[in-house]
Amino acid sequence: QVQLVESGGGLVQAGGSLRLTCAASGSISSINAMAWYRQAPGKQRELVADITSGGTTNYADSAKGRFTISRDNAKNTLYLQMNSLKPEDTAVYYCAPLGPRRYDYWGQGTQVTVSS
Repeated sequence: QVQLVESGGGLVQAGGSLRLTCAASGSISSINAMAWYRQAPGKQRELVADITSGGTTNYADSAKGRFTISRDNAKNTLYLQMNSLKPEDTAVYYCAPLGPRRYDYWGQGTQVTVSS
């Protein structure tokens, strides 16, 4: 079972940027679609963005135009570049496969806090 470790979160002012990294302990090339999710306090975990092994991307409406997801299969790494951050982006961010397989992969996540 591949382990996923998220990093890159932190405290940033509104309008700032962060780049999240998800490092896999093994190959993710066989996982067609990888995704970033987030969970804000008191809310359900939600899908932020996903990317197929071929590079096709999809974004939640809240992330469109501000976030960019990418993956490097050679490095077994997933990224999320977040620009123009807003206080409502404050959440714990997780990476996992897209779909039901995600439940087998949840890690500790990385905290993103955006101050106004």
